[in-house]
Amino acid sequence: MAKATKKQALGRGLSALLKDPENDIKSVQDKNADKVIGNIIELDIDYIDVNPFQPRTNFSEESLKELASSIKELGIIQPITVRKLDFNKYQLVSGERRYRAAKLIDLETIPAYIRIANDQESLEMALVENIQRQDLDPIEIALSYQRLIDEIKLTQEQMSERVGKKRSTIANYLRLLKLDPIIQTGMRDGFISMGHGRALITVEDQSAQLAIYEKVLSDKLSVRETEELVRNFGALEKPKTAVKKNSDEAIPKYIKNGINTFSEYFGHKIDVKVSKNGKGKITIPFHSKEDFNRIKKLVEGAK
Repeated sequence: MAKATKKQALGRGLSALLKDPENDIKSVQDKNADKVIGNIIELDIDYIDVNPFQPRTNFSEESLKELASSIKELGIIQPITVRKLDFNKYQLVSGERRYRAAKLIDLETIPAYIRIANDQESLEMALVENIQRQDLDPIEIALSYQRLIDEIKLTQEQMSERVGKKRSTIANYLRLLKLDPIIQTGMRDGFISMGHGRALITVEDQSAQLAIYEKVLSDKLSVRETEELVRNFGALEKPKTAVKKNSDEAIPKYIKNGINTFSEYFGHKIDVKVSKNGKGKITIPFHSKEDFNRIKKLVEGAK
């Protein structure tokens, strides 16, 4: 603890240095950059903006309050990481839960590591850091992997090196995104496990997927029982209340070709329904208030 206290005391001194416009640091070659980068700095919390690239969308209010209480009692043990945007302006790379909890108890400063990074590096750092967390749900991890593929252009082999996971593990997470959005939401909310999801992926017909999913929930089936049910899903009588989905053949080719574009843009699997007269409906799922606001900003930015 004494070592941490000494580092944070140093951080307060470096914080004063950063507030001097003459010592503003814009690159690793600038004067005093070596004193700042890699050290813990006490930053004014009002100088920090959240990261728009943050792949995590679910933040439990209860767990944030618990963390805030712990911070109030013991302080912030692990500093957040930010990247410098401008003079007295920073953006979160990792540590959003600590940042949110600190704001809940009105902390004026927060210990932080400062990085100099462009948008792509910031996104990659945020995604990789998030994937390595222990409390992410499988769909959040899968979406993070997908964004590394789509936006950073990493291959599965490169991701394997970055995050320290086997390529087969990464592939298994990515396959979860083929599940119906309702099932993905159930996994995010903890109604089913990743094992249940992997069993359901083998059922290609989404209406059958949903029928089996409903039975898994109603009968509280284990993963093994779900795997057995999937093997025999042809004998399963679909619930009368099950929603009849459009068959793949009923969806026009121009829509099939465009669904991936929508899904990649919004970061979720988009559902499209089309009637016989050509009219249709696009459904964009969201998983939390933060996720809804993220999608809202995307729409507003496209105007």
